[in-house]
Amino acid sequence: MWLYLAKRTALAAAIIVVAVTLLFLMIQAVPGDPAAVLLGPRATPELKAQLHEQMGLDKPLPVQIVSFFGGLLHGNLGTDVFTQRPVSAIVFEQLPYTIELILVSIAWAVFIGVPLGCYSAMHRNSVIDKLVGVFAVGTIAIPSFVMAIYALLIFSVGLRWLPAIGAGSGFRGGLVHLILPAFVIGIGWVGYISRIVRASMLEILGENHIRMARSFGLSERRIVARYALPLAILPTVTIIGVGMAHLLSAAVFVEVVFARPGIGALIVKAVDSRNYPIVMGTVLVTTVLFVISTTLADLVNAALDPRIRENL
Repeated sequence: MWLYLAKRTALAAAIIVVAVTLLFLMIQAVPGDPAAVLLGPRATPELKAQLHEQMGLDKPLPVQIVSFFGGLLHGNLGTDVFTQRPVSAIVFEQLPYTIELILVSIAWAVFIGVPLGCYSAMHRNSVIDKLVGVFAVGTIAIPSFVMAIYALLIFSVGLRWLPAIGAGSGFRGGLVHLILPAFVIGIGWVGYISRIVRASMLEILGENHIRMARSFGLSERRIVARYALPLAILPTVTIIGVGMAHLLSAAVFVEVVFARPGIGALIVKAVDSRNYPIVMGTVLVTTVLFVISTTLADLVNAALDPRIRENL
């Protein structure tokens, strides 16, 4: 297991380097001069040159990349050109809001989706199985921003059950403001997870070791809980890890619609103002989150299924 962990860590580090380099090149290719956008009417050639030098944009692209990674080795993500604050401080102020939103969203989706998938597999082609299937397809097909707008109109504007914007203050206020955004992100994953668990469970319930367990007179619930579910959950763990990119993109729309603080709203503002240091800092953090989530998913799968460790 330790050898597997070392290999996955090395692979994760390589992925981060390649991904950040590609994203750095893509950001540089965005049309428009960031100095002109930042300075506005004051964008004289002298001020532009000064700001280019401050942001490091006057150097060749390879030098900018090397300088950026050199700063990363010292924990330096750059300086915000507006506030002159460290980018790391700004990013990590907003990051907890996004992480709690994603964790709560996926937690309640797993809590509902896994039992639904198990029940559908155990009662194949029943009325509830068909209803769960319709629900899953319907929720997966609706984009997050559309779900967010309608949820806002129904539960906040129409029924006035939940607050519309902001993150609240204190534990109770934060929890109340988190319900609607977490519902919007997680509802599609309930259907997605239930379909994956159902398909995986049906395949495993037909295997020989399950038939043998039935022949020994074990109850169906015990067979499902002890022998089938630990194997059926493996694809779900993988999908959740890989789906971190989808969760982060959904969080961007949800944070904008609900006017919540977070890494998504920070990215939108930074891209709009061509604030390169903030853009690179947020992109780096989201890339690291994605790589960490996929690595953790692989480690969980390897812990549950030793065959995975042997194949790497």
